[in-house]
Amino acid sequence: MPEEKFMNNARAAVPRRYLMCRPTYFGVTYSINPWMDPSIATSAEVGLSQWKRLHDTFVELGHDVQLIEPVPGLPDMVFAANGAIVVDSKVLVARFRHAQRDEESAAYLEWFGRGDWSEVRQAEYINEGEGDFLCAGGEILAGSGFRSDVRAHDEVREFFGRPVVSLTLVDPRFYHLDTALSVLGDGEIMYHRAAFSPESQAILAERFPDAILAGEEDAAAFGLNALSDGRNVILPRQAVGLAAQLRERGYTPVGADLAELLKAGGSVKCCTLELRTKPS
Repeated sequence: MPEEKFMNNARAAVPRRYLMCRPTYFGVTYSINPWMDPSIATSAEVGLSQWKRLHDTFVELGHDVQLIEPVPGLPDMVFAANGAIVVDSKVLVARFRHAQRDEESAAYLEWFGRGDWSEVRQAEYINEGEGDFLCAGGEILAGSGFRSDVRAHDEVREFFGRPVVSLTLVDPRFYHLDTALSVLGDGEIMYHRAAFSPESQAILAERFPDAILAGEEDAAAFGLNALSDGRNVILPRQAVGLAAQLRERGYTPVGADLAELLKAGGSVKCCTLELRTKPS
């Protein structure tokens, strides 16, 4: 499709509400994904500094950032995107696959329980929140293959009353959907084809024929673990190829350095859970 179509579209940033968690207790003390190696030194101080710059970037862009208190002994709680799915003021709190993250669910249930949400409950089936469930317009793209149970796709469909598109991940490096695909705006995404099964590749190609395709180098830099507000796309600064493609489409890429948190297999999107309220 001609690039002029995208260049002539004026991108508009929409203020968002996000939930984040300081990496006060960050560290890699176990391994539950290919990125985690407890033998490699990590620094909670460096992680906190990088996280703080990401937090401040969101605030400077006009977004409302709320915080959940970190819990000692839960080093992965910084990855707030995994804590829940929040759509139309309803909250489905995660049920984690690995025992090391089990106790995070209680913290999210308590935090959301103090808010003005229409319904809050924990998922019945293994469901790792926005790590595997991404809103794309009026539907939800749902990942499985490594973490979230495919049965959770039906549960999400019934709970939120939205269509759910099931996608299968096949590369263990991209163990959550948000490591292999990013929603840019209504009808626009970017993704890494090789992270998906042939059947899922066909689904994505049909539904999103104009998607940005990420190459191996940008995908391995976690460039797809990005967050868009409709105009600004915050992504790892190492993903220079993706940044160039985003500029061509009229987006404004904003580079972030979360190299310390990547040692645990997370980056921009992993750190950020969107709080979607019901339209008034």
